[in-house]
Amino acid sequence: MLNYFKKKWTSDATSSEMASNEKVRFLSEELGLTNVSAQLLVNRGYDTVETAKEFLMKSCEFLHDPFLLKDIEKGADRILSAIDKKEKIVIYGDYDVDGVTSVSILYMYLKLLGADISYYIPTRTGEGYGMSVAAIDRIAAGGADLIVTVDTGITAAEEAEYVKSLGISLVVTDHHECHDRIPEADAVINPRQPDCKYPFKELAGVGVAFKLLCAMEKKLHPDDSLADCVRRVSRDYADLVAIGTVADVMPVKDENRLLVSYGLSLMEENPRIAISELLAAVNGDSGKFRQKKKITSGIIGFTIAPRINAAGRIKDASIAVELFLADSREKAAQYANRLCEINRERQTEENAIIESANAKIEAEHDFENDPVIVLNDKNWHHGVIGIVASRITEKYKCPSILVSFEGEENNGSDDDVGKGSGRSIKGLNLVEALTYCSDLLVKYGGHELAAGLTVTRGNLPEFKRRINEYARERLSTEQSEVSFNADIEVLPSDIDIRTAKELYAFEPFGVSNPVPVFMMKNLLVTSATNVGAGKHAKLMLTKDNYAYQAMFFRRSVSDLDVFEGDFVDILFNLDVNNFQGRENLQLILKDVTLSSSQLEREISDREKSAAILNGTYDFSSATSQDVIDIVPTREDFKIVYNTLRRELRMEHNVFSIRALSKLLSEDGYDYKYVKLKLIIKVFQELNLLSVDELDSDRELYMFKYIFVKNKTDLDKSNLYKKIKTNFAQKSN
Repeated sequence: MLNYFKKKWTSDATSSEMASNEKVRFLSEELGLTNVSAQLLVNRGYDTVETAKEFLMKSCEFLHDPFLLKDIEKGADRILSAIDKKEKIVIYGDYDVDGVTSVSILYMYLKLLGADISYYIPTRTGEGYGMSVAAIDRIAAGGADLIVTVDTGITAAEEAEYVKSLGISLVVTDHHECHDRIPEADAVINPRQPDCKYPFKELAGVGVAFKLLCAMEKKLHPDDSLADCVRRVSRDYADLVAIGTVADVMPVKDENRLLVSYGLSLMEENPRIAISELLAAVNGDSGKFRQKKKITSGIIGFTIAPRINAAGRIKDASIAVELFLADSREKAAQYANRLCEINRERQTEENAIIESANAKIEAEHDFENDPVIVLNDKNWHHGVIGIVASRITEKYKCPSILVSFEGEENNGSDDDVGKGSGRSIKGLNLVEALTYCSDLLVKYGGHELAAGLTVTRGNLPEFKRRINEYARERLSTEQSEVSFNADIEVLPSDIDIRTAKELYAFEPFGVSNPVPVFMMKNLLVTSATNVGAGKHAKLMLTKDNYAYQAMFFRRSVSDLDVFEGDFVDILFNLDVNNFQGRENLQLILKDVTLSSSQLEREISDREKSAAILNGTYDFSSATSQDVIDIVPTREDFKIVYNTLRRELRMEHNVFSIRALSKLLSEDGYDYKYVKLKLIIKVFQELNLLSVDELDSDRELYMFKYIFVKNKTDLDKSNLYKKIKTNFAQKSN
């Protein structure tokens, strides 16, 4: 009962444990930090003054020698040789943010060296991920002598053979998981190669391209120290390395943390015109982002990356590359505004696919037996299904794969090709899962938590069966439960705007250094409203005379099923909201559940309702107040019926019992859960309204109006007669 609200939450420390921890107190005093910041440091293993300082000042990270990468010297030599010989070089990149930034930094660097350089990025819809023979033919027709791949190519063994047969040289730079067969090329640079001794395996594609630039810089300036060469390349390109690394959700640890941190500072202190104009365009050129502003990994993830990604998703990724290559504010502004327009198109497409996918999940997916959601449709845009898969995995807490087919579904052929995108959860390596099904796939590739694939319509049913077979063996029941871990369970007195600002020192956030998550219990919801055209929920919360504004993005109030007057427990991040020059503490909600005391009351109500409906309720124990709270009168039926009729006329037809109760309370009617549930059941029995249960756990119903010519005799309801009779016998 109420599994929707019963969630498994844990925390690494509580407020009382934080206050009594000697290490926390010592770090707080020595470093001048709040207890919350000190506790976070202890939680993450930085429990001495020395290690804490190193983490906060980022002096514990350093950049590794690029020449430790297998084949990097061969690759650098081949590219520099091509420049000397005036050979034509083509950069072949991927269409996501990592690929766009990789293409951009390599193009800019080689252009400065006087290279005869161009780039090629396949279209997502027309060509799909990775190298293809058709693309190679187009590049060859342009007279290419050398192809350098960035963020792609490690699985293109057959395509590499074709490049070689045309007499074209090939240098592969990539960071994706390797298949058994490594492409034969002049150089293959990928830290994930089994025989590559590079100490850090989790560079982004743009990180590998950055290392290639550092190696070439050292080759060109042999008398300079490697550190000086790396410093120059970092100064010129670390901002784009940061964008690609964060956008590709790579672990923000080791040298990634240093590169992202330095890149963020470059964007904050002296942003290149492309980034400045893009941020200005996001805000309607109001000037908000033209002013000096704190740049965080969150701004990359939620502001910059989606717009760069949108170009490759539904249009042409070269628009984003040209933004970075723009040499004037005017050109940059044009490309930035175009990317914002494309992103709005992407959002519209995304919302339509989310609605369609959710309907399919409710109608088709077997949550008890299939841990992986696999959906397909002929109308979904190939470039957007990856984002929707992320939303589905976030919502349902399970892996998801969405496939978009070409051709008519009803009259289509088994040979129709579908392009898919998948997202996973901790515990299921998606690339390994796809490898288990590789004989059913045309091609696939990606990371542990995100991957792409191509599959024929005829193989899809068996693919769905087999990937779920694989997942069942590797995902335990506990892993598939809704579970969150907070860093600290706090009290209102533990957090304030100073605490939120101190967390900036923990940046950059990302995988392996996540944004701190806090838990707080038993807050009163004083208001719950939708904002952003109904897409986001805004809650006002109070506890112990403290008041908070809290935002839940991409979830509406009805999605949360939480309303004014509820007592809730929350998981949240801390944020500083700057509005019209005023800074305010804001909570960014990650999850919300009813507090234990309220949850117990509602579970008791559900159990009582179930007992009444199945005939196991002990009517002998009922009080006169129970009769008032439980047995509906004709007037009660009339009020609820008229309220639902009014909402249906406004095309509001889906309500949980909690939402309906809240709606009635706004009209001045206080209906207890059991009475309202019985009224709905009687409506359903007498066919006064069409009542379809969409979600038994949430008790979510869809209502539809049914024309009834004559007055309905409520006593024709067996359920209603039974309830009245039982309670009447009690009263006698």
